Amino acid sequence: MGKVITITSRKGGVGKTTTLLNLAGAFSELQKKVLIMDLDLYLGSIAISLNLNLEKTIQTVVDDITNNCFLEVKDYVQKYNQNIDVLKSVKDPRQASKINLKYIEQIINMFKHEYDVVLIDTSHVLIDLNIVIYDNSDTILNIMSNDPVDLANTKTFVKIVSDIGFKDFRILLNESNSLEEKYFSLYDIRNFIGVNINYKLGREFFVKTIDKYVLDGVILILSKKVYKKDSKEYNKLLMIAADLLKDE
Repeated sequence: MGKVITITSRKGGVGKTTTLLNLAGAFSELQKKVLIMDLDLYLGSIAISLNLNLEKTIQTVVDDITNNCFLEVKDYVQKYNQNIDVLKSVKDPRQASKINLKYIEQIINMFKHEYDVVLIDTSHVLIDLNIVIYDNSDTILNIMSNDPVDLANTKTFVKIVSDIGFKDFRILLNESNSLEEKYFSLYDIRNFIGVNINYKLGREFFVKTIDKYVLDGVILILSKKVYKKDSKEYNKLLMIAADLLKDE
């Protein structure tokens, strides 16, 4: 049974999806079978970021379960490479409200039996859908930036996660999405949000031409032009991926 890791954030523009894709690439390099499940039903940027044109979506899965004609997991995903598969979000955001939340739990449980790791992308808005996803996850990884608003929102989220009793909650501080934002030291951030930062991506991870790679559907860690094998950045992403497979 695979480990379900949900990638979330408290605001947009913090590099959540880019980080998720890099982790998927890192797990692939570790020879793990990975499913990227796009449950950001109102944005759904995974397929776009990977330049995939997927006909079947999570709505297809729900429809087939409802009509008792669900096939096999492999019939609903598309391969990105030998180790990475993708389950696409809905085509139209208006379909999101039509998906009964009971199916989300069922889908996660069905698909995790086929993979070593299931990486779930979510929206940054705390809605009922995300609560169901969190409840069915083994680990929640919150991506945050060095930004005052993000710190305040993360502090609130830390309390919420604590109140619901979720055990394996981790934080990744991403300072690579902007070279200009660095308002607080790591010490200040820890004191403010009240918990430790598990992982940090520094400014050395900044990629100036990231838009080009997104348009080409390239996962950064898998491109020799971005992070060469055995480079500091490449090894750190592998280290984070390996650590996420361990229980807190």
